[in-house]
Amino acid sequence: MVRKMIMAKRAMVGAAILAGAAALAPASAAEGDLSDKSVQVIMEYAWSLTPAQYSKKDGTVIMVDKKKPEQAMVPLDVAREVVRVGRLSAHAQACNLPEEQVLNHRSLMKREVDKKKWSDQQELFINQLHLTTVMLLTGKIKLVEKDGDKEVVVDEKQAPTQTCTEEQAQKVKDLVAAYVKSGPALASAAETGPVAPASTGSTAPAAKK
Repeated sequence: MVRKMIMAKRAMVGAAILAGAAALAPASAAEGDLSDKSVQVIMEYAWSLTPAQYSKKDGTVIMVDKKKPEQAMVPLDVAREVVRVGRLSAHAQACNLPEEQVLNHRSLMKREVDKKKWSDQQELFINQLHLTTVMLLTGKIKLVEKDGDKEVVVDEKQAPTQTCTEEQAQKVKDLVAAYVKSGPALASAAETGPVAPASTGSTAPAAKK
């Protein structure tokens, strides 16, 4: 009974986040803080979508024990900052600013990697938390009922088209530029090579060649 009540409350919070995310405008990218509970729910969503195995570009394979989330979790204040940056990435995507979206994500990950305090699993979770936040804001995540509980799934259908005004796009550009400038220097695109959409949190279709 108690467990069902907890699951119901989590589902209610999750539904509220999903509803609120759909209504967010790009101009609000840096406005308003989420409650601790909301951040925790997004962390739970991110954990449910974190793969048990992930191969890095250098060939290193990260193994994640899905039965031990504590090995991959990061402190709440760190998670809140990741979610904040993820929101900005989502707004960059909504405003069709792919370069800003990539720079925003790269700056986040560069900051966290440079701390040299996170394990491979934690770095993977940080990346997944950013991606999950973007998917929440771009309509790519939904809650489905399974065995009496709510399960987080990625909606493979085309997300609703999102638009923003020139003024909103400029505000997002300025916010990303300020964030990137305040962080460590980033390698040029030529040095890093092309970045896969999944690693930046992009849910936009890949450009046709």
